[in-house]
Amino acid sequence: MTEKTIRKDDALHSKTSFSVDITDAAELKSEIMTLNVGPQHPSTHGVLRVVADLSGEEILRLTPHIGYLHTGFEKNMENRTYTQNLTYTPRMDYLHSFSHDLAYALSVEKLLGAEVPERAGTIRILLNELSRIASHLVFLGTGLLDFGAITPFFYCFREREAILDLFEWVSGQRFHHNYIRIGGLKEDLPKEFIPELKKLISVMPMRIDEYENLFKESPIFYERARGVSVIPAEDAINLSLTGGSLRASGVNYDVRKAYPYAGYETYKFDVPLGTHGDVFDRMVIRIEEMRESVKIINQAIERLEAIGPGLIRDPNPQVSLPPRELLETSMEAVIYFFKLVTEGFHPALGEVYVPTESARGELGYYVISDGGSMPYRVKVRAPSFVNLQSLSYACKGVQVADMVAIIASLDPVMGDVDR
Repeated sequence: MTEKTIRKDDALHSKTSFSVDITDAAELKSEIMTLNVGPQHPSTHGVLRVVADLSGEEILRLTPHIGYLHTGFEKNMENRTYTQNLTYTPRMDYLHSFSHDLAYALSVEKLLGAEVPERAGTIRILLNELSRIASHLVFLGTGLLDFGAITPFFYCFREREAILDLFEWVSGQRFHHNYIRIGGLKEDLPKEFIPELKKLISVMPMRIDEYENLFKESPIFYERARGVSVIPAEDAINLSLTGGSLRASGVNYDVRKAYPYAGYETYKFDVPLGTHGDVFDRMVIRIEEMRESVKIINQAIERLEAIGPGLIRDPNPQVSLPPRELLETSMEAVIYFFKLVTEGFHPALGEVYVPTESARGELGYYVISDGGSMPYRVKVRAPSFVNLQSLSYACKGVQVADMVAIIASLDPVMGDVDR
């Protein structure tokens, strides 16, 4: 923490007004404090460091500093086969990991021309929306904890644990699932999965109402969130905000609707919008998004029951491993099997970008193929990284006590930033 004294008419004070009765000829001076928060701070939601210039309790300027996680996933993916890279993707956004798995798989499948079976595609959407709910539960629980509300945290994590139990049942992992494969899925769902999922989804609307009742009408929350850190629609667009933070400003942009992928165009759901673009709207809109995800999951369950058992991977041997019975009878298939395992497949020359909608906004993978078994270049359009640039704008002129709530309302995941 450092301090410095500057003149009252400094540019930092251009929006600060004073009403002081000067009784002597001494020049009026004001002290500006530079406050460092993070990167080892629980309220920055990861290894985020922010440096704030304060005039009393008011933030005059705030600068976010990133790079403390330095994972280097994008560069590492250029030295692994396309399939091996599925180990990296869920670790970027560990709260909505299915979104990264799906976005990457869709990009590579576009390069290969792979066709995902209907059953596998439906399961992908079901798990992706279930993972979106789990991510929003962390956002809501920890975000309200930053306001000092302890009880909603336990309520939200009650359902999140139930969702993670289902993920563990399906993939064996609670966080980094590694369940989606190029061309489909690792394996089919356990037979008991759908009945257990129905039990959870049947009570989720009531549970979501509980979360909302715990905080939305609270006068303390209302005073601390309504009108705080307003981002008008035009500024939100100029800052390249996406996801709930953009829709809270009233901008109707959801990749699932604007550029449908993975079959989302066949599902019926609404896109919740805010009106003020403040912390209040950015918090509440995630509640509405969870309700829409429940609608999508219910539709996916109905479709799975109508589809019945079926393929869960593209049967094309250029995409997926040959069937076991073919390996046992064909020496050519055995040779191809070992080549596929040791080298991976070889997409044609080309480049693709597939945008998707993660819990934090537009997520896309830009993949360049040079015809080899590894991608020539991988660039991730990570929503947390882009959304974080709005932090300086969002915190200007607010109280330092509101800074933590504003960071929470933008919902950054630092693995999504330092990739």
